Amino acid sequence: MHPAPSIAASLGVIVSRGFRTGLYRELTADVAEGLSEATYPVISALERANEPVSAAALAPVVGLDRSVVSRRAAALIDAGLVTSTPGHDDRRQALLALTAAGARAVEETRRRLDAAVARQLQGWSSSEQEQFASLLARFTATPLGEAG
Repeated sequence: MHPAPSIAASLGVIVSRGFRTGLYRELTADVAEGLSEATYPVISALERANEPVSAAALAPVVGLDRSVVSRRAAALIDAGLVTSTPGHDDRRQALLALTAAGARAVEETRRRLDAAVARQLQGWSSSEQEQFASLLARFTATPLGEAG
C-alpha cells in the first residue's frame, strides 16, 4: 500500500486550524504584549522576510486576506513589536518591519518551538531524528502540487 494517504492524513493534522492555534498559543504565551496565536503568523512571516514588506505582500505568505493582516499588524504596531513606514515608491503603501522588541519576541517563540519539537522527538534515536529532519526538509523543498 502506498504511504501517501497516511502522510496526507498526518499533514492534515499539522495544518489544521486547531493544531496551529494550540501550538501558536503555547509559543506566544506571556512572551510580549500584543503577541498572540492570531498575530504570531504575521510577525513570524515578517521576520522571515528579513526586510520591510507590505501587508499585501505578507497576506499570501500567511494565507490571510490583506485586511486581516493589516489589522493584526496594527495590534503588533500598538504593542511596539512592529513599525510601519511609508513605502519608497508609493508613500501610501505602509511597509512593516520588526522592532528590536519584535525580533526578541520572535526569537523567544522560535526557542519555544525548538523545545516543543525536541519534546515531541523524545524517545527517537539520534539516527531517527536526523533521518526525519532530512526527509522533512526534502519533502518541503518543493511546494505540494509543484513536484514533477
